[in-house]
Amino acid sequence: MRSRLAVALALAVALPVALASAPAPSGGWSPADPAHRWSFPRDHHAHSATRNEWWYFTGIVSATGAPGRRFGYQLTLFRVGLVPDPPALDSAWATGTAVMGHAAITDLSTGAHVFSEVVWRAAPPLGGFGAADDPVVAFARAPPGTPGRWTVALDGAGGFAVAMRDDARGVALELSLRPEKPVALQGPNGYSRKSALPGYASLYYSLTRLSTSGRLTASGETFPVSGASWMDRELGSSQLAPGQRGWDWWSLRLADGRDLMLYVLRRPDGAADWRNGTLVGKDGAVTVLAADAWSVEATGTWRSPETGAAYPSGWRVRVPGAGVDLTVTPIVKGAENVSRLVDGLAYWEGPVTLAAGGADAGEGYVELTGYGPAGRLPL
Repeated sequence: MRSRLAVALALAVALPVALASAPAPSGGWSPADPAHRWSFPRDHHAHSATRNEWWYFTGIVSATGAPGRRFGYQLTLFRVGLVPDPPALDSAWATGTAVMGHAAITDLSTGAHVFSEVVWRAAPPLGGFGAADDPVVAFARAPPGTPGRWTVALDGAGGFAVAMRDDARGVALELSLRPEKPVALQGPNGYSRKSALPGYASLYYSLTRLSTSGRLTASGETFPVSGASWMDRELGSSQLAPGQRGWDWWSLRLADGRDLMLYVLRRPDGAADWRNGTLVGKDGAVTVLAADAWSVEATGTWRSPETGAAYPSGWRVRVPGAGVDLTVTPIVKGAENVSRLVDGLAYWEGPVTLAAGGADAGEGYVELTGYGPAGRLPL
């Protein structure tokens, strides 16, 4: 769950792609289709008719042979549509699309949280999106000074291979991700509404449990790692509805084998404007949760010393009809991502633990956007 327009406009200014202005919110782009015919692995690839889409991975992994060393990670590649058609220029650099990458590694032992980012025009060799028969789904050149690419690729066996590297920040990922459950469509046929107003919706699916192995680098030290991850995939052409400020989003893997996705879209006063949720069973069956079937209550706050934003920090999550009553606790409070490339873009994204009745009940990730004086949203 992330949204749309602010970054697209920022990129239209920041990237010289020979366009006069960004298009109107849906003009020329295809809206999310509630009757979309899903097909995998085809739908893992880019859908260029939509304005924006992303490939988003989070996970918690443990270092092999280094007891107590655990890490949270985030890797997201975004396709940002700037104009529906590339500029009519006789140049390989002409494009109507940008690619943006966000990555963060959180050392759960030390509390260190390192954020890295790239923004490029979608033109080889800087960035792009593979065709349906290409194992590479999306890629972006690594940050200046670091060789190689950030990639999301299909591994040919139903899983993914993801990689990123930032030598200046001392972080890197090279992970293999294998699904333990089928695709979970987030909403009826994967149609995820964002408002009571018509047209504000995306196509949204998740792979809620991915067995994870590979290598992770933090503070310049590389570890073999293993653990579990979550993948989110969302595409559409509309942004937040009028009067919506940001969102709170939870992806929770319960110790009993179920998985819970919840999000709340907020108004400027912090009140909920729209709420969606799903519960994925041990067998992968998806139950769409009505708005009155679940609740989330913040139990604390954390104020960023860098941006001044006050984020909720800790929650009680309840789904009474499913017997879910969880205490959700950030493992590292200071997991804020602050962009150096897009002015005013900052959000909280970090790993959490789950407890029920004082006992361990699982783990997950939380994302919080639209907080603070600037509050520009990630795509």
